[in-house]
Amino acid sequence: MSIRFRSAMILAASVAFGSSALAQDPQSLTIATASPGGVYAVYGEGVAAVISKAVGIKTATRQTQGPVQNLVLVEGGRAPLGMTTSGPAYEALQGELSLKPGDKHEKIRALFPMYPTPFQMIAPKESGITSLSGFEGKRIGGGPKAGTGGLYWPQWLKSLNISANVQFGGIGDQASQMADGRLEGIVTAGGIPHPSFSELETTQDVNIFGMDDQTLAQILEANPYAVEFTIPKSTYKTLDNDIKTAAMWNFMVGSSDMSEDLAYKIVKAVHENHDQLVMSHAAAKDTIPENILKNTIVPLHPGAVRYYREVGIEIPGNILPPEMR
Repeated sequence: MSIRFRSAMILAASVAFGSSALAQDPQSLTIATASPGGVYAVYGEGVAAVISKAVGIKTATRQTQGPVQNLVLVEGGRAPLGMTTSGPAYEALQGELSLKPGDKHEKIRALFPMYPTPFQMIAPKESGITSLSGFEGKRIGGGPKAGTGGLYWPQWLKSLNISANVQFGGIGDQASQMADGRLEGIVTAGGIPHPSFSELETTQDVNIFGMDDQTLAQILEANPYAVEFTIPKSTYKTLDNDIKTAAMWNFMVGSSDMSEDLAYKIVKAVHENHDQLVMSHAAAKDTIPENILKNTIVPLHPGAVRYYREVGIEIPGNILPPEMR
């Protein structure tokens, strides 16, 4: 058999069986996370460690502005994995994402649930601020502009008729600014306990507070991707009682271009090494297979569907990938 004929046979086989038959795992992976000082950064490092060890592919994290930018990076093939929340994910699928208006992100596929992201507020105790209305006319931090908090807090404050001077930047840096008196409070969104909040309450007296019933109801009615959430008093030493707030669920996403086998191995590794992941951050306690059903928006990757079906979870048709519906 000639070399030319053998090559033609190999090419024909690859077409017959699909390109995935010859696909090989990449030598490395990158997870798009967020700015330092938030839960995304810490949680992402934990996931990277699990994948590196269990899947055998060297995985690192990439600092970004958060969920919105992560969706753009994954859709554009500039990051194989990205962390996002339900609100921005919905907007991306609809072509309404702030960074890419008009562009429908059709390659985004959900891999596994992460944890709910509650919207959290903090202010110096000496300010006397114990509610959102107390931020009226105040200079406050809102985290990265493209992050979940940076995206939604300005909209929510405006809808509540609260005129605050919201500054954007890394949440870790903004925590330092509040400690120095350059900011009069911080509104953000992140897993609990939020590292920056925990650090602040160990260095100064602070008020960490939630939303009153009227405020919460107004936000939930206007934002169907948000859910009510309770932050237990044990989360922060500052709290005397549980506090209520709004939250959005977080998910790890990848591209539809990722091979089914690789997606399956990543999802399997994360769920079968749950204890190791929780050691990286307590928020990972919610990274369990059944919570994939908290996603009602983003189509799953076929490799993820394969894993969840293996462990007995029935995937609703609305989140099956288009090719499996």
